[in-house]
Amino acid sequence: MDWIYKISDPILITFLASILVFIVVILLTRLVGLRSFAKFTAYDFAFTIAIGSIISATLTSSTTVAHGSTAITSLLILTFIFSFLQRRFPALNSLISNKPLLLMKGNNILETNLKHARIHKSQLIAKLREANVTNFDQVLAVVLESTGDISVLHKASSSDSVNMQSDILRGVRETP
Repeated sequence: MDWIYKISDPILITFLASILVFIVVILLTRLVGLRSFAKFTAYDFAFTIAIGSIISATLTSSTTVAHGSTAITSLLILTFIFSFLQRRFPALNSLISNKPLLLMKGNNILETNLKHARIHKSQLIAKLREANVTNFDQVLAVVLESTGDISVLHKASSSDSVNMQSDILRGVRETP
């Protein structure tokens, strides 16, 4: 039964550490802003993974709450600095961000782009179903976003005439 519970396990300490780390994360997120947990870039993704790892190490007593809180604070400050620098220096943004990629243009599936993005046609079609697309003629565009999400821009029915504003696809690559 030692694999379920040991008398020496610091359950109360883990519980109290959980509360403290939760409070620290909430306070720091309020100070830095929700942008700290957004998923716009590869950096944001890495940051979120790192925070999870630090929280795990802190709660399993691999490190102290003070060290965990300091590490979380440091990462949030770095995120704040990076978001400021990205606004100031657009070239930095292109270094740490993937550009969105067009997967479908109208009812035309861009096979080369699917292959480049390592997305199978069946995965694309599943995303179309999730977006309630019942006919390829409803599709205006499908975009693999820089976050890894797939956006489906479509009209309600094949017979609707919808003009998509060009700004909607600004910055989206048509070729890999």
